[in-house]
Amino acid sequence: MKVIPDPTGPGQESVWSYPRPAVAEPSQRRLKIVHRDVIIADTQKGIRTLETSHPPTYYFPPADIAPLVLQPSRRRSFCEWKGEAIYFDVVVRDETLRDVAWSYPDPNSAFRSLRDHVAFYAWPFEGCFIDDERVTPQPGNFYGGWISSDVAGPFKGAPGTGFW
Repeated sequence: MKVIPDPTGPGQESVWSYPRPAVAEPSQRRLKIVHRDVIIADTQKGIRTLETSHPPTYYFPPADIAPLVLQPSRRRSFCEWKGEAIYFDVVVRDETLRDVAWSYPDPNSAFRSLRDHVAFYAWPFEGCFIDDERVTPQPGNFYGGWISSDVAGPFKGAPGTGFW
């Protein structure tokens, strides 16, 4: 299936110009997650991963995540480029959001910068932000990209995009 990239506007990046295999790079943009009026994570020292057809996935350094909100989960997954991921539940007040964050404790060499940083799905939280813009979650329940106005798609994850 041939995908036609959406046109890009001023200041936008096309996810179709992102590399494959994926790469990780520092991000100095302000990344913030809020749920039930609790700041879950807030950083300007994040790392974003870029991969063809995907909006960026953002990883937070452990020091910029609220204490005691992450609880280890049994879930594991494997990325062909990053290695084995471990997952976390996020506990906020009396609510537990299951398997909504992940990390690579021993990533492959090209992704060493991700070691122990934590990424979060955007969909379960009341607000995930890049700078002051509320992001849209990447479609589907598997991928963890954050869609903001400065990225153009179409984005992998919606029904029918599994083989992009």
